Amino acid sequence: MAEVYIQDGETLESALRRFKRKVQQEDIIKEIKKHSFYLKPGEKRRTKQALARKRNRKKRSKESE
Repeated sequence: MAEVYIQDGETLESALRRFKRKVQQEDIIKEIKKHSFYLKPGEKRRTKQALARKRNRKKRSKESE
């Protein structure tokens, strides 16, 4: 759970910016999206493998440059 306390003399906008940054760093949004619908175990495995292939392809292309 991300918490941000407003400090003395701090504007609400800057506190909101800190909160958004903290939420993004803790991957809260990504976790919510991941649990928002059910994936069958086979589908989950296939997507995980596809992401791994994409990462490897990207890594190889960077090494070749």
